[in-house]
Amino acid sequence: MIAIGSDHGGVELKDFLAEKLRSQGVQVEDLGTKGNDSVDYPDFGRLVALKVATGEAERGILMCTNGIGMSILANKFPGVRAALVYDLKAAKMSREHNDSNILVLGGGWVDKSLAEQILEVWLETPFAGGRHQRRIDKITEVERDLGTHIASKDKN
Repeated sequence: MIAIGSDHGGVELKDFLAEKLRSQGVQVEDLGTKGNDSVDYPDFGRLVALKVATGEAERGILMCTNGIGMSILANKFPGVRAALVYDLKAAKMSREHNDSNILVLGGGWVDKSLAEQILEVWLETPFAGGRHQRRIDKITEVERDLGTHIASKDKN
């Protein structure tokens, strides 16, 4: 399952990509926003990043006007490797070298045609492993050393 979310600056692109994925038989959970009214990107980025961090979603896609805010937010979550991508090479490298699990796009910067191509490359490119796995393991070690974890909502 792919979780997808955006603020008002990425909602049009989010809706377009969600529909493209669904037409290909991909299960998509749209976590909002639903309109063009101004909203705060952390509210929607958090929902997607949490789904990926907890394993409820295999991957995520986030959009805001330029993608920077969503990228910063998503990378606060342990286990999330969010990549802000503007071209096909970066899409490929983000998967091949970094095993990115959240694709971040700038809704005001990337047109629908390019976004569709980026998404296709990102979904189809496997993680290369090898020396790159060693580097991912080091990122995980940093998260562990910093005590980064998802707080349980069950306080009983």
